[in-house]
Amino acid sequence: MKMLKLIVSLLAALALVLGGLTSGGIGKQEYTKKEKKPCTFCHSSKSPKDYSEKDLTDAGKYYKEKKTLEGYKPKGS
Repeated sequence: MKMLKLIVSLLAALALVLGGLTSGGIGKQEYTKKEKKPCTFCHSSKSPKDYSEKDLTDAGKYYKEKKTLEGYKPKGS
């Protein structure tokens, strides 16, 4: 019984850790809906599995700082 409680506790802790890791600051579909832009507007990678803060475009860096694309002007415009 004691061993079962330990296993359940460890599994619960593992689930919390993994849940925290997967909900990081990576771009989310809610951002694309809010801003009406494709993911690749803010990320240079073509594959969603590769999206991270390392592949942010200038627009992505602007969004990260301001939490909106309102007022963003792409270079050359």
